[in-house]
Amino acid sequence: MTRPKRPHRLIHRISGQTYLWLAMLIFAASGAVTRKLTEIGAEHFIGNRNPISFCNVLFVGNLCALILLILIYGRQWNKASLKQLSSQDWVSLTAVAILSGALAPGLIFQAFALTGVNNVILVGRLEPPLTLALSVWLLRERVNIWEFIGAIAAFVGVILTIILQPPTEGMMNMGGFSLGIGELLAAAGSVAVAVSMIIGKKHLSQIPLGIHSIFRTALGTVIFFFIALVVYGSDHFANVLSPFLWQWMFLYGGLIVVLGQSFLIKGLKTSTVSMASLVSSFSPIVGILAAYLILGEAPTRPQYIGGSLILVGLFLSQVGIWRQTSSIASGKVSSTQAQQQVETGMGFKGI
Repeated sequence: MTRPKRPHRLIHRISGQTYLWLAMLIFAASGAVTRKLTEIGAEHFIGNRNPISFCNVLFVGNLCALILLILIYGRQWNKASLKQLSSQDWVSLTAVAILSGALAPGLIFQAFALTGVNNVILVGRLEPPLTLALSVWLLRERVNIWEFIGAIAAFVGVILTIILQPPTEGMMNMGGFSLGIGELLAAAGSVAVAVSMIIGKKHLSQIPLGIHSIFRTALGTVIFFFIALVVYGSDHFANVLSPFLWQWMFLYGGLIVVLGQSFLIKGLKTSTVSMASLVSSFSPIVGILAAYLILGEAPTRPQYIGGSLILVGLFLSQVGIWRQTSSIASGKVSSTQAQQQVETGMGFKGI
């Protein structure tokens, strides 16, 4: 007597969702883990430099991610696939690599150096509503009322998180409000990602996911390296080969980058966009909880106020996604555009 296949399909579907939840938990904690590693490095200076600087973590983390992506998607880099790419495709790929592979991570890591992890997590929620607004404005996409209201609520929450911060040294005074440099850098990073998303939607929807991911990570890493050299000097990466750095980066790269990316890719292959979007919506909550458990960083009053509105916005947006009947909302996450949409919801992912 043969067993029915239905339970097997159910187990397979649950397995995909489990991978997504694990990826979300890892990525949500990555901000707190990154800050903790730099604090450990600050206690073990080599010369007058922190061997586990934010730049070293980002650079080595990107190298780990690149190795993983090549192992997974390397076969897509063949002559037949590359010949199908036009000059416009390469220009768009380069623009996305600069914005989301070099500029945005660099700004976000610098924001971590200047402000609390919770602020970076909450201000980073500017990315989804901004992407939605640009999609409506530039791509003439239609959104339902739930997504629209959710985006407004999340945007207002981000603004309140920024402007309600208590005055401290190093803040800028604009229009009677004290604005933190770290929060502004996090916002600028979100803008860069949102713009790259629009370019991806308009020009890269037909590009194979492997070609897009490998090119973005490789070129973004190279560009970030040279930008850091220009901005910080030729000795900025002097400790990049330090054994002390690498013993911690094996943990960071293995857990945050390799394991997290592996779980994400595995989960996206067997999940719908709506399910992946639901999982990613919990990222801010888990990130704030991780900051408290790992760093002892409790939310402040402005973060409670702004964060509450952001969570309301995420809930309303999720209702809108559930109500969508388009193929991208109900189909598998199998395209570059769909994966970008899901990753946007997860925010900072350690690289």
